[in-house]
Amino acid sequence: MNKWKIDMVDEKEKYDPTGFRDAILLGLNKAGNDLDAVSKFLDSAGSKLDYRRYGEALFDILIAGGLLVPGGSIAQEGDKPCKTTACVFEAPEDMDSMHNFEQVFIKLMRRYKYLEKMFEDEMKKILVFIKGFSEQERIKLARMTALWISNGSIPPNVLLVLINEHLTKDNLALEFLMEVFVTWKMEKGLASMMTALKKSGIEGRLMEFVPLNKRTEDNFRSAFEERGLVDIVKLHKAQASQEAKKDLQIQLEDQLSEGRSTKDIVTDLKEVAIKNGIPEHEVVALDGNDKLTASAVECLCQEKVKVWTTVMSQVEWNKKEELVAEQALKHLKQYTPLFEAFTTVARSELVLMLKTQEFCYGNMNFMKVFQKIILLFYKTDVLSEEVILKWYKEGHSVKGKMMFLDQMKKFIEWLQNAEEESESGEDED
Repeated sequence: MNKWKIDMVDEKEKYDPTGFRDAILLGLNKAGNDLDAVSKFLDSAGSKLDYRRYGEALFDILIAGGLLVPGGSIAQEGDKPCKTTACVFEAPEDMDSMHNFEQVFIKLMRRYKYLEKMFEDEMKKILVFIKGFSEQERIKLARMTALWISNGSIPPNVLLVLINEHLTKDNLALEFLMEVFVTWKMEKGLASMMTALKKSGIEGRLMEFVPLNKRTEDNFRSAFEERGLVDIVKLHKAQASQEAKKDLQIQLEDQLSEGRSTKDIVTDLKEVAIKNGIPEHEVVALDGNDKLTASAVECLCQEKVKVWTTVMSQVEWNKKEELVAEQALKHLKQYTPLFEAFTTVARSELVLMLKTQEFCYGNMNFMKVFQKIILLFYKTDVLSEEVILKWYKEGHSVKGKMMFLDQMKKFIEWLQNAEEESESGEDED
């Protein structure tokens, strides 16, 4: 046998997780419940024991008390489990005790930085085993998981491994997730948790933690509200609404490109909007890049279905300023029934005006077309006199405000005179 083969055999013989376990258990049992003594032992043991090779075994022991076998039970010696009580699962479940154990992990990984990546991998494994743990062990693990996520030891997306049929069907995944959220919110605040959920992509998959046979909006809402997690329900609704708007956007683009009649488009869009609870002011104009005044944006979601943007994107606009006005008016005129259908309230009308204003400012050849578009919308009952006057008086601070106010001056004067004449006629009657 050559030297390389002998070395390979030696390496296999050296791998001894039970020997490593026994050495760790001996030190932990000597330290007992004194977590400072536990940390000191782990610190010194790293220079003698091979943490790089047995990192997974080390974390098994610190969390569950012994080596975990598939399914989540502790490896046995004979007919008895070989474990220690100096572990997360044997600690009291109050938050002070959890924080004390958190420090054990922080000190360990601060001393041996290479354990950080191993710990993330360990958590992806151990979370899959939660069905094999007792209810109290799951609660403790969930609380520690919240602390580890909030202190940056592991990323929030490790929770996604819970989306596994054998964990979701018995409600284990959802219960674990909610315990993590409750602890996380209590420890670091709502804002920290919500930001992390968005960045990690969990916000869009919350419903997947619910058992398949209970995967309804009502069940989702009642489960999270019962645990005081109303804001998670709001986050989920916002995400669901966002997805619905994207779908509606695609549907509108497809129908316009197919040449469907405006009447059919309106019917279909309204049906989808009502089904998904999308207000008409969110259907008509805005997208996630809109920057309007605080009063206009206040209640609007980040993503909007863009009837205006979609309609305007159907055409390759003429490069000549003198020709684009006629082209724009001809194009928009055929879709005025579509705009009218989604501007039945003043707020929606104002949103459309602001979007038109922003579009014209952002497209140089449309600078002088704004007033003509607004006049078209007025004549076709898309925009009302009251909203146009409101826009003029309040002077919404979208780019190009002064230029467009000046452009609209004569039309506004005509509207005001017509309004005064109307009021005068009523007085005479």
